[in-house]
Amino acid sequence: MSSETPRPTPIDPDDPGVKSAIASIRAGNPQADPLGRLPDVHPSRIPRHIAIIMDGNGRWAKARGFPRQFGHVNGAASVRAVVEECVRLGVRCLTLYSFSLENWKRPADEIEALMQLCRTYVEGEEAQMRREGIRFRVIGRRDGLPPSVLGTIDAVSASTRDNTRCTLCLAINYGGRAEIVDAARRLAERAARGDLDPAAIDEASFAAELATEGMPDPDLLVRTAGELRISNFLLWQISYAEIHVTPTLWPDFGVANLHAAIRDFAGRSRRFGGVEEVKGHG
Repeated sequence: MSSETPRPTPIDPDDPGVKSAIASIRAGNPQADPLGRLPDVHPSRIPRHIAIIMDGNGRWAKARGFPRQFGHVNGAASVRAVVEECVRLGVRCLTLYSFSLENWKRPADEIEALMQLCRTYVEGEEAQMRREGIRFRVIGRRDGLPPSVLGTIDAVSASTRDNTRCTLCLAINYGGRAEIVDAARRLAERAARGDLDPAAIDEASFAAELATEGMPDPDLLVRTAGELRISNFLLWQISYAEIHVTPTLWPDFGVANLHAAIRDFAGRSRRFGGVEEVKGHG
């Protein structure tokens, strides 16, 4: 009796629903090839927005006898691989938790290394992002970030703002509670000026004040390194996200791991509080 794992059943490319889903994806990313990359996943099941809590860099380095900074450097290679694969699959948005408000509690030398790595990565990837049609944006508070980091992220955000194939969003100096507080404060200020009727505030108007305005909410939240918490990440936006946790440490996370997370997502039934499943890449 064979112990081999059965091969996944390929999706029929001639199925009208498949063709419609691919057309929807390629409307924004003409070069996307979801079936070529994941032939067993219906294109309508490719998440529009994937959010990732990149955890385990320090443990990865420690296990190899290196300082934590070594793990962060190697984690940057995983970022590139995941970004490139998301573009090929037709994922519309990828948000990566890069540096939280709580991360300022880390040792000063590690923080300095992280800031330098952020600047180096963004500068080094700018040409690639422009070639691949990737729009770069950052969410999080600007206060406290070094001027050199702010200058780099502002410059690359500006040079890629017209790209439409995929959005790469880095959460830097970010906290979900702080984002909600900031949004509430802006709405309160508008109401105090008489520009906004408090009774008119609804979920849509509140979401429009969040840093992710204009992006769809994440369909899939991935956390590496096996931790079972969301660590103050996109608290409003992940209300109905499917959560995939993997024990893989972030520097070891690659295309195969991303595919596994998407297959897991594709097998879920998403009802958004209703009875019937809601489908579609949209």
